[in-house]
Amino acid sequence: MWAAGARRPGLVLAALAALGLALEALVARRRRPVREVLFFPSRPSCTEALLAEAASPDDTPGPCPCPLPHGDCAFSRLLRHLLSARRSLELCLFAFSSPQLGRAVCLLHHRGVRVRVVTDAQYMALKGSQIGLLRHAGIQVRHDQESGFMHHKFAIVDRKMLITGSLNWTTEAIQNNRENILIMEDAEYVQPFLEEFERIWEIYDPLKYMFFSKENQ
Repeated sequence: MWAAGARRPGLVLAALAALGLALEALVARRRRPVREVLFFPSRPSCTEALLAEAASPDDTPGPCPCPLPHGDCAFSRLLRHLLSARRSLELCLFAFSSPQLGRAVCLLHHRGVRVRVVTDAQYMALKGSQIGLLRHAGIQVRHDQESGFMHHKFAIVDRKMLITGSLNWTTEAIQNNRENILIMEDAEYVQPFLEEFERIWEIYDPLKYMFFSKENQ
């Protein structure tokens, strides 16, 4: 009897360990890497609930009185992926004038997410650009000082999710243009974009800006 009783704790521990491994495997299967393709134009839709939830995660947002339709669409899915950031967000964007995306980036910044933005010098000063608002919020922004455009259009969420494609982050592109976005959690593809961002971030260091040519000095 003593020998049988002594074996029981060991059997219980082994059963619990097996159950833990099974649960881990189940969670791993359910949490598959994100792989999604979005096509635009996206119909106008209300995004206030998503933004309100991001601003106050513990509060239940009330009904939105705006007349725009509610529901899932390409733009709301893009916004939801962006708002999933918890630690860092790198943005490398040619044009950025969408107010909703601007609000989302500012909300992430105020939530403690480290946000860095690289953009094009010519387009960041156009009417409606969100870049000035991002800077005013305290977000780090760097721009090019080259003859060509800084024409990249990608974002990296928490250094593990890549958002890239033809879409400029403008209301015109979102609602009217034929565009595409690819969203993936795949280190093989995320890493080269991270390296490209860091390379450009270093090149566009303000300490290296030269606002006058040597001929004019």
